[in-house]
Amino acid sequence: MRPRRDWHKRNFLAEVLIPSLFTKRAGDYEPPQFPVIEPGQICITWIGHSSFLIQTHEMNLLVDPIWSKWLKVIKRLKKPGFEIHHLPEIDLVLVTHAHFDHLDRRTLRKVAADQPIVVPIGVGNLVHDLGFHIVHELDYWQNVKLGPVNVALTPCYHWGARFLADLHRGFGGFAIQVEGRTIFHCGDSAFFPGFREIGEHYKIDIALLPIGAYDAPTGREVHMNPEEAVRTFIELKAKTLVPMHYGSFRLGYEPMHEPLERLLQSAREHGIENKVLVLNEGKPVVV
Repeated sequence: MRPRRDWHKRNFLAEVLIPSLFTKRAGDYEPPQFPVIEPGQICITWIGHSSFLIQTHEMNLLVDPIWSKWLKVIKRLKKPGFEIHHLPEIDLVLVTHAHFDHLDRRTLRKVAADQPIVVPIGVGNLVHDLGFHIVHELDYWQNVKLGPVNVALTPCYHWGARFLADLHRGFGGFAIQVEGRTIFHCGDSAFFPGFREIGEHYKIDIALLPIGAYDAPTGREVHMNPEEAVRTFIELKAKTLVPMHYGSFRLGYEPMHEPLERLLQSAREHGIENKVLVLNEGKPVVV
């Protein structure tokens, strides 16, 4: 995960950050039309970036929620799909790692209503004071059962430090099992051989996979690119691919439109275009 040798020859401030400041924030807030969920159905609403509302017949889960308009100096360029007060009652919150675009304390404080939250090991102290009933810290392959939902932390190839010397914090993805179906939220990750093992552990129905921030300012390969997302999907042997981690914040040099275009092109080349489900922010889809 070391920076690429020539990373300093490019100027992220001049090429990305400053132009973003003068870019009008896209998107509109519309009250979501949440459907009635029947037993065995799963409703997924993409909020933006890596944030999802996952609804089952009995529970509402929120993963990596972020409604903030800024990541410190990085401007959000696409509004969340709806305003935070339109959320239904949330039964369980999941956070994949401590990075500011995944663990947003301001958002978590707003959604906390004495429900449980699940985080990787070493991350609990960042959420203990926000208003959650109990904090479950998981290591890889550990799981916790909460009502009808079973949640397990899965490995990934990334890092979890909130600050530079903050190296003790865990990171990963989540395998969410409910009513005989499995949703896999990858968190952040570069491609690595462990995805095949995850696919052997779980029969994955829906894989939420990141496709953006692959041209990172430091040149570190810690995010998969769209072609690697397709490869990951194939390694997982999942049924449906839902892309995420693009379109909201410009975290890499790649233009905002590029990740989805490259993903769809790669999916066509591999004959899986009918398995890709592209969500629009704030629009619930039953799968």
